Amino acid sequence: MGESPRPHLVVLTGAGISAESGIQTFRASDGLWADHSVEEVATLEAWHRDPERVLRFYDARREQVRRARPNAAHRALAALEAQGFRVSIITQNIDDLHERAGSRDVLHLHGEILQARSSVDPRLRYPLRRGGIRLGDVCDKGSQLRPDVVWFGESVPRFGEACEIAAEADLLLVVGTSLAVMPAASLLDQVGMDVPCVLVDPEAHALAPPGVTRFDQPAGKGVPALTRHWQREGRLWVPDPLSG
Repeated sequence: MGESPRPHLVVLTGAGISAESGIQTFRASDGLWADHSVEEVATLEAWHRDPERVLRFYDARREQVRRARPNAAHRALAALEAQGFRVSIITQNIDDLHERAGSRDVLHLHGEILQARSSVDPRLRYPLRRGGIRLGDVCDKGSQLRPDVVWFGESVPRFGEACEIAAEADLLLVVGTSLAVMPAASLLDQVGMDVPCVLVDPEAHALAPPGVTRFDQPAGKGVPALTRHWQREGRLWVPDPLSG
């Protein structure tokens, strides 16, 4: 007989996991977003109206990401994968903290801030190993480069791929998200009826829909606790939220 398939953990991560590495969330009362409205810096209309302002804003966010470091939650997910679990991460975050922690299967729903892309052909992407984007920086087709992020009002081109991944889950772990951002929040509807779902967030009891196990803990505490259970047992299961 062949080997049993590896258990497949699908993880949906949101701004809360990155916030523990010092990256401010959109809803935070301080940080980079505090002095800007969505309409000023994160829409296609803003880009057309004042591209220089948009570029300055994302340059500042990019430098914040470069200074940040993966936290215990990022590292715990990478360690679980290293032990032999199949771990697929679908993230709403535009930083590279999962990759820097060692995770290899990461899908960025909303793009990647450390890349630029063509403003006329989204297939043309360019890594930003240092520095940022300036007016006059162009793609191979001669068009101005823009941040490789999905702005409010734009479609989410990789959502279909994310749905396919979610449908293969043996367990869905949701970390640090309000479950208010669509279409990402609807990924919970893509998992099998018998697949357990777990939410780790300080506000889990207020955020989680019925049927989802709630861990009212920050990502840096709750995720390592869960992965220790799974590493010890060699399988995915849902422990009592109150157990150690």
